[in-house]
Amino acid sequence: MSTTRAYVALGANLGEPVAHLRAAVADLDALPGTRVVARSSLYRSAPVGLVDQPDFINAVVAVDTALEALPLLRTLLAIEARHGRVRSVPNAPRTLDLDLLLHGEAVVGGAELTLPHPRMHERAFVLLPLLEIAPHVDLPGLGAARAFLPAVAGQAIERSEPM
Repeated sequence: MSTTRAYVALGANLGEPVAHLRAAVADLDALPGTRVVARSSLYRSAPVGLVDQPDFINAVVAVDTALEALPLLRTLLAIEARHGRVRSVPNAPRTLDLDLLLHGEAVVGGAELTLPHPRMHERAFVLLPLLEIAPHVDLPGLGAARAFLPAVAGQAIERSEPM
């Protein structure tokens, strides 16, 4: 079975965020044809957009998966729903947020899926954990992920504990 390396960002700031993230990683590892191959530390970050809410706990995992990008995205949304994710307004507090960042070298621009994730290179809470587990990763069409670090240097984030 052929697999593709994909990267998934995880975030939560309601309920027990660390427990939600760890459970979501277990859910990902249990998917057919999918194996979690790397996980970043946990990071605490200030909310973006809607700032009057608790800090987020964030991480990134690498998976080797037989799932194509769109079925993987739909599976991530189903995992979010099982963890009580309610979509209300953009950047609202959430029990679990799973974003498909990269799926191999795929570049996709569609209504349901955009790859690479359209704002990942603007967010320290994505770049720092991603680069922790994949220090030389390239963002298809954009270049080396590490090249975007100076632009996010002023964003509030701190590494907290192992996943």
